[in-house]
Amino acid sequence: MTLPTDIAVTGLGLVTPAGIGVGPNWAAVRAARGTAAALDPALKGMPVELSCRVPGFDPDHLLGGGRARRLDRFVQFALVAAREALADAGLDPAGWDGARVGVVLGSAAGGIHTYEQQHEVLLGQKPQRVSPILLAMHLPNMLAGQVAIEFGATGPNLVVATACASGATAIATACDLLTLGRCDVVLAGGSEAMITPLAMSGFANMGALSRNDGRPEEASRPFDRARDGFVAGEGAGLLVLERTADARARRARVRARVLGHGTSADAHHITAPQPEGRGLEQAVRQALDGAGASPDDVSYVNAHGTSTPLNDLAEARTLHRVLPGGPFVSSTKGVTGHLLGAAGAIEAAYTVLTVEEGVIPPTANLTDQDPEIDINAVTVAKAHPVGLALSDSMGFGGQNAVLAIGAA
Repeated sequence: MTLPTDIAVTGLGLVTPAGIGVGPNWAAVRAARGTAAALDPALKGMPVELSCRVPGFDPDHLLGGGRARRLDRFVQFALVAAREALADAGLDPAGWDGARVGVVLGSAAGGIHTYEQQHEVLLGQKPQRVSPILLAMHLPNMLAGQVAIEFGATGPNLVVATACASGATAIATACDLLTLGRCDVVLAGGSEAMITPLAMSGFANMGALSRNDGRPEEASRPFDRARDGFVAGEGAGLLVLERTADARARRARVRARVLGHGTSADAHHITAPQPEGRGLEQAVRQALDGAGASPDDVSYVNAHGTSTPLNDLAEARTLHRVLPGGPFVSSTKGVTGHLLGAAGAIEAAYTVLTVEEGVIPPTANLTDQDPEIDINAVTVAKAHPVGLALSDSMGFGGQNAVLAIGAA
């Protein structure tokens, strides 16, 4: 059974390689400005040194030095994004009933930077020198825990982990909590800070990363014939979700609505997608069913589009088969790189902006579309009304999540 979904998005907060804040993000995405840079100092000497970092992120300034030093970077990103999202929604935590406010966030790796750093301490010094707050900094659930502490949200509180679908899965889970009446407001989204020597060596050795470090800003090129892997990014995206009737009752600005969602598993391979995208198709059809929509109603798809050969091909085959009307498609990872567990939430936020403003963002660096990829890919920002859009995400282990986002 698919529950009817009508959830309002009333607030957005973004911290990504495209900038800190919704405004800088949307400007960079619309302009298709690639953000990848070569020679990330943290990756010096690693098999791949490319990355997409958040520019100018100063946690001491943004959060206060004492607070920031007790938080892993993935939590720092989320707190900054959450503040922006709540302000955008016009919500003041000082005046809300915290028991009716939930936090549902996604992360693939949690505080892996802290974990690696403290492991070095263990190997190089004495066990007694390992930080007593190691676990409180690196455990993935601390992402939602710290957001709850910051804002006094004592309702449902959890972190979901579906690899690169985590952010979208979190939003889908939050919609269910609201639909079931478990809470009235949910801070939902994802955060990731996985650009570490250990994690990136693993990705590099499996052949997932681009090695186009001669022209780094062009390295992430979804759906292009010359794509050779993704560029890892970092950041967070948070959305404030409420039942639409509640949002309208308090006269909040409804930026867009989540009208349906679907989740599924390929049950196929630990890292590779099912070649024909059968699991993704199942999630797309669930999302459309929840929205009460047909494939022809979809005007736009913000694709997962990682810039890896296998993922892009499987995803494109699915979209071509399931959406025969040929909606516009773009991948914003050409700008941001792949933000892994945060990607689905950030791309959901971009999809909200697409629906709200009627501007379809381009796919940066797509100059020679792979002839095997038969989709209506957008390469230049296009003004076009969007009544219904999909944002899809695919994770290692074959976990898929799709959000159907409609106009306010």
